[in-house]
Amino acid sequence: MNISKESETILEAAILNVRPEESHAFELAFTQAQTIISSMQGYVSHELRRCIEVSGRYILLVYWQTLEAHTIGFRQSSDYQEWKRLLHHFYEPFPTVEHYENI
Repeated sequence: MNISKESETILEAAILNVRPEESHAFELAFTQAQTIISSMQGYVSHELRRCIEVSGRYILLVYWQTLEAHTIGFRQSSDYQEWKRLLHHFYEPFPTVEHYENI
């Protein structure tokens, strides 16, 4: 990831708890879904990491140019409906998404 310290990006962070027996299917679905998010205006980069200690837990980190690029541009897009269809049924419980700014 080539984001400079001066960058004014917004970091979206979500802990994703996936039913452990569905981890493989989730990872396959995410491979497809990431093409959706990476095509959105205001998207910078993302990474998905699997937790070592807790089976079925992931962290999704997405960098956006602005908060609105995520909350309005992505979440209110028709593409978001496909993202939801691909991924939301895997989560238990549904994740809390938070946004962070540089200090």
